[in-house]
Amino acid sequence: MIEIGVRDEARRRNIEVCRRRGIVLPTFEQQKHPERLDAELQRKIAGVGLWDLDPLNLFRITWKNRPPEAGGGFGGVNYLEFPPEITGVPARVIALVGRWFPTGAHKVGATYGCLVPALVSGNFDSTTQKAVWPSTGNYCRGGAYNSALLGCSSVAILPEGMSRERFEWLRGVAGEIIATAGTESNVKEIFDACNALSAERGDEVVIFNQFSEFGNYLWHYEVTGEALLELLEAELRDGQELFGYVAATGSSGTLAAGDRLRNRYPAVKIAAAEALQCPTLLENGYGEHRIEGIGDKHVPWVHNVRNTDLAIGIDDHDAMQLLRLYNEPAGRRLLAERGAEPTVIEQLEAAGISGAGNVAAAAKMARYYELDHDDVILTVLTDSMDLYRSRLDELREAEGALRDTDAERIAYRHIDGLRADNVLELTYRERRRVHNLKYYTWVEQQGMDSGELTRQWYDKRYWRSIQELAAGIDEMIEAFNAEVAAGG
Repeated sequence: MIEIGVRDEARRRNIEVCRRRGIVLPTFEQQKHPERLDAELQRKIAGVGLWDLDPLNLFRITWKNRPPEAGGGFGGVNYLEFPPEITGVPARVIALVGRWFPTGAHKVGATYGCLVPALVSGNFDSTTQKAVWPSTGNYCRGGAYNSALLGCSSVAILPEGMSRERFEWLRGVAGEIIATAGTESNVKEIFDACNALSAERGDEVVIFNQFSEFGNYLWHYEVTGEALLELLEAELRDGQELFGYVAATGSSGTLAAGDRLRNRYPAVKIAAAEALQCPTLLENGYGEHRIEGIGDKHVPWVHNVRNTDLAIGIDDHDAMQLLRLYNEPAGRRLLAERGAEPTVIEQLEAAGISGAGNVAAAAKMARYYELDHDDVILTVLTDSMDLYRSRLDELREAEGALRDTDAERIAYRHIDGLRADNVLELTYRERRRVHNLKYYTWVEQQGMDSGELTRQWYDKRYWRSIQELAAGIDEMIEAFNAEVAAGG
């Protein structure tokens, strides 16, 4: 659970740090609705670059930033609809766009959800401890960024095989970087590095493990879930209904937004997408793949498996080839010839590798259930091509420049020919099988409580009790801010 028992001395020191640095912490409610902020505060925020190391950017941890990279205020929820010319299915596929968060990925929100409750309660001491961010990419970037804004020392842990862009950016922000063996599939190696760090440094470090920290779940439940509900309010037309929500497994934080959707739309189908080359949910399988940042070979502690209806396997070749189609001139010409609007084609770089995979998974859901134009599937573009230019260069070097005939082949195979295979409807017994996989990672390897694992499955109040923490955390943030201001 989220530790919110107050430790007064550490809390007092955190208040002093925020007072010296002029830091005001946004509540979850303010991150959901930044348009309600004081007009003077909005004016100041609008003058700050989106990626600047300025504490005002804590208020830009929201789905509602206007697109300019420098300046800009708040608008509606950022999203992009992928039309049938791009998905190959008649159902409406609409995706939240994470590109316009600071750091260019929504994981900065998940790290805020983990760090700030510990900061305002004093369970993390920003003057004596380092925040450790284990990740397969974007989470450690978000953690290092928020740590820098809040005056905290940080340690970023990520696999050595992640994209060059991630490491180059981290070198200027994180206090330390630890590169572990392997790629996005090698999550255990990240956990091993965390355990070694804890054994070596003790209380000097605090591990904010996205796969087990419920602040990750709660931030997405509250903030991403609210963004999806607002998107539906804007986009659902007469006669249409929400059918499904698709998110890559990853740390399962983004899947938590599906729990929020289900509270409003009980019939929604929630699908967890994973790389077919590492079919953990589908087959208890293992392997390596190229859909960066999603992490696998285990079931995260914060995954509410009882609320997951499908597991969808995506061939990483589908994601990588769609990436070429979305971003190279020949691919964009073909999409235009198929009837896609220029304004949509221009925005396709908002999809990174996992985003392309999520769109493919949404298309598979639509094919599996034979959906039509009255059905809506929601998904998420965690990050954008800004973090994968080098991967596109590698594809060009390996496969050559994309020609018109290549674009036609990709569309034929990876859009029109995308099949509804490797889709598993999770029955009650299947969900229990997936849930039980947590035991081997978390209880046997990481020392978590087996009794809590049992409660996750059988106690109907378990997940609801986490969801209900948001209001209390916001009150703690407001009280913390008031004490910061009182000493100024």
